[in-house]
Amino acid sequence: MSKLGVAVKRILVGRPQRSDRLQSTLLSKRIALPVFASDAMSSVAYAPEEIFLTLSVAGVAAYSLSPWIGLAVVVVLLTVVTSYRQNVHAYPSGGGDYEVATVNLGRRAGLTVASALLVDYTLTVAVSISAAAANIGALVPFVATHKVGFAVVAIALLTTVNLRGIRESGTAFAIPVYAFMIGIGTMILWGLTRILLLGQDVHTASTDLHLVAEGDAFTGMALVLLVLRAFTQGAAALTGVEAISNGVPAFRKPKSKNAATTLLLLGTISVAMFMGLIALAQLTGVKIAEDPARQFPDAPPGYVQQTMVAQLADAVFSGFRPGFFFVVVMTALILVLAANTAFNGFPVLGSILSQDRFLPRQLHTRGDRLAFSNGILILAALAIVLVIGFQAEVTRLIPLYTVGVFVSFTLSQTGMVRHWKRLLADETDPAARRRMRRSQTINGFGAIMTGTVLVTVLITKFLLGAWIAIAAMAGFYVLMVAIQKHYDRVSAELQAGESDAVLPSRNHGVVLVSTLHKPTLRALAYARAARPDVLEAVTVNVDDADTKKLFRDWEKRKIPVALKVVESPYREITKPVLDYVKRIRSDNPRDVVTVYIPEYVVGHWWEQLLHNQSALRLKSRLLFQPGVMVTSVPWQLDSSQRSHVLSPHYAPGASRRGYPSMQQLPGESGSPAEPVPAAVRAGKPRKDDRVS
Repeated sequence: MSKLGVAVKRILVGRPQRSDRLQSTLLSKRIALPVFASDAMSSVAYAPEEIFLTLSVAGVAAYSLSPWIGLAVVVVLLTVVTSYRQNVHAYPSGGGDYEVATVNLGRRAGLTVASALLVDYTLTVAVSISAAAANIGALVPFVATHKVGFAVVAIALLTTVNLRGIRESGTAFAIPVYAFMIGIGTMILWGLTRILLLGQDVHTASTDLHLVAEGDAFTGMALVLLVLRAFTQGAAALTGVEAISNGVPAFRKPKSKNAATTLLLLGTISVAMFMGLIALAQLTGVKIAEDPARQFPDAPPGYVQQTMVAQLADAVFSGFRPGFFFVVVMTALILVLAANTAFNGFPVLGSILSQDRFLPRQLHTRGDRLAFSNGILILAALAIVLVIGFQAEVTRLIPLYTVGVFVSFTLSQTGMVRHWKRLLADETDPAARRRMRRSQTINGFGAIMTGTVLVTVLITKFLLGAWIAIAAMAGFYVLMVAIQKHYDRVSAELQAGESDAVLPSRNHGVVLVSTLHKPTLRALAYARAARPDVLEAVTVNVDDADTKKLFRDWEKRKIPVALKVVESPYREITKPVLDYVKRIRSDNPRDVVTVYIPEYVVGHWWEQLLHNQSALRLKSRLLFQPGVMVTSVPWQLDSSQRSHVLSPHYAPGASRRGYPSMQQLPGESGSPAEPVPAAVRAGKPRKDDRVS
């Protein structure tokens, strides 16, 4: 990497950290809460709105069902939080749902959970950033008309911050997350105070608008399906709860206890804000329509529907504009930062899966700042694809969103039931058995609740987009199985046997020559220093004049290596060399052939396009030949040396670049080796061409 590239990387990412500093990156509860719980808490910015948006199809009368739907979501949320508190104590290693399902339900269930979580984390980023664009658009019309561009830039910035490391990103995100909690909490309390205690009328911009239902009256089964769909939309409030169970290793000791406490705080705060917003929306009469232009026939000209949070903030803080701006800005920020939960969960899960050989091993490697950089970059790329594909529309992304998370919830809780059953079989202490029974009951109830929601989601959202999430999960599943099969196959092939230690009978060296210049002389010198049993230089004749000149220069320098010419009537280089090497191997199957390729080392990327293309093609083809070793002999051009200070002293008899000269090798004395008689023009190697 160039100096400029390194400087930019250091500015964006920071200086590398030593591996032994990993312990210093662990999080306290006050930092872990915004890092891991920002997704779940931020969902209150759009989950209540999604309930009202879905019910608006049946008209304003259906809004009376919103508190009951909200209560149903709260019951499921509290059940999941309580269940996951059991998980973090039982499995504190960080595998989370994947580990629970794999250990208790088998590999297939574990891979299903892993696939669901990978999809869910990706959607978390896309949905959160898209929701942030919608909220900021309430203040900045430019963002409202350029949501996709804003979302892509936001993901890029979030990626950069996360590449700096979990502790640094957590510290940076803590202030806006806590500010969001204060802003939403203050708005709810002040709004309820104005309405219930002071008796004031608090009206939003949409309170007095007439909401027209879409289609005929909703009754019977149609209304039931609508309510179920509204419930599944509101169930987006549960997303992100599982992230803490995956991030237990990032907590300070005692890890499990701190993670469980953070989960409890997450559940309490999320429930309070979620139900508070629904209550405030009911009391103010706010209306949200799927199609404002058609469902609000009496809307004033140029009416633009703002988000529910923006409308409520505008109404509650009607006489205090800074309060409105604070809530809207903090809501937009928390929605951006909510994606940070995925940026912490996806890379850790990817690292665990790579350890189990289900994903590429590169995902297991920590970057300069002790973060799983490759996983962060992959997540950002996938999220950008989703944002562009769905035009940053929250309503279009939400149906895809909750499928994956409830698949992982259901399988995880089912796995925990089997976990406690296995422990109960060996436990004899009555007190311990009672605790296990209680935990098993909690996880069993959680499995039933989340399974019910999963079935509901599949019924109500399958055709609305849930099938895309299911297809993506299936794709991840197949990909991971294929990757593991590949690693298993490679491992089996690399297993050393008794016959694999047999030495080759001889080493046949071949130096590829195009022109007699410094890189060629270095390659010849290096090849001679390696002392193969047979050494020859090979050139491909694509131009008779150039080949004759090479012969004259070769004999003039009296180079003690046979030069052979391989004819190329079609002016190819790669195929004639490959055929020649194959003939060496076919004549002497027990020999190993070492091909020495001179290469330029350049200092700029554009120079690489102008050099080494033939060498690159040759190397890529030779690597597939059994019994053939490829050795690159570099020659550093001046452009690659400008950042280095060359020593002014050179050993006697050394070349300019520090390699032995052609005429004298270390360990040789006297005059140069006797030159091989006349250069050879041949299509097959001669067995007596040996180094003197």
